[in-house]
Amino acid sequence: MTDRARLVVEQFGPRAGAYVASAVHASGADLALVAERAAQIRPARALDLGCGGGHVAYALAPHVGNVVAVDLSAAMLAAAREEAARRGLANVETVEAAAERLPFEDQTFDFLVSRFSAHHWRDLGAGLREARRVLRAGAPAFFIDIVSPGVAALDTHLQAFELLRDPSHVRDYSQAEWFDALARAGFAPRACRTWRLRMAFTEWTGRMATPALFAQAILLLQEKADAATRAAFGVAQDGGFWLDAVLIES
Repeated sequence: MTDRARLVVEQFGPRAGAYVASAVHASGADLALVAERAAQIRPARALDLGCGGGHVAYALAPHVGNVVAVDLSAAMLAAAREEAARRGLANVETVEAAAERLPFEDQTFDFLVSRFSAHHWRDLGAGLREARRVLRAGAPAFFIDIVSPGVAALDTHLQAFELLRDPSHVRDYSQAEWFDALARAGFAPRACRTWRLRMAFTEWTGRMATPALFAQAILLLQEKADAATRAAFGVAQDGGFWLDAVLIES
C-alpha cells in the first residue's frame, strides 16, 4: 500500500460509521437519478467505485443483479456490508482495492457510478482508465463529485480548506478538468448536471474529526478571504458555506 493510500485509509476507516449516517451522502437528486437509470435498464452487474458509506450501492441494489462496492478502506467496507445486511440487500458485494488498480477482468460491469470519491484518488487519469477498462462498451457511467469553480483565486481557497479539513484530500477538479480527463480515458460525456451543496461547518468538520486547530484555521481562512471569495462560497457567520457539485454521465 502506498503512503497516499495509507493516509486515505487512516483518515476514513475510523469515520466509516459517520459516512454511513451522513445526510449529505445518504440523499440527493443525483442518487435518485442513478437509481432511476438503473431501474430503466436493469444491469446485471454494477460497480460502485470508491463506495465510502455505500449509499450508491444501496440505491442500485434493488435494480441490478448484483452491485460491487469498491473502496480502499476495509473498515468502510465492513460498515457498508453491515448496513446492506440491515437493509436486507443480499446482492451487495464488497472488494478492497484502489481505483487505479481494480482486480477485475476487462468489461466486467454494465453500469458504473463513482460518487464523491475521485477527489481522493492519487491519479485521476489512472482511475478513469481503470473504470473504462472494467466497464462494458456502451454501458453507462456516472461520475459525481465536488468541483472547483475554475477561477484561480477561488480554486486556491477551496483546495486550502479541503486540505486543512482532510489531509488525504488530493484535488477538487474543475468541470473542464473532468471533461478533459474523461476524454483522455476513453469516455464520451453525454450529459452534465450541476448543483450546490450547503455544508454545515460543525457537521462537515466533525464527520472527518478535523483537529480543533485545523478547524480554527479554516474559519480564519474564511474570515481573511476577500469579499468576492466569501460571496462565491456563501460563507456564513457560523462557518457554513456552499460547495459546487457535478454529475457527468457517459
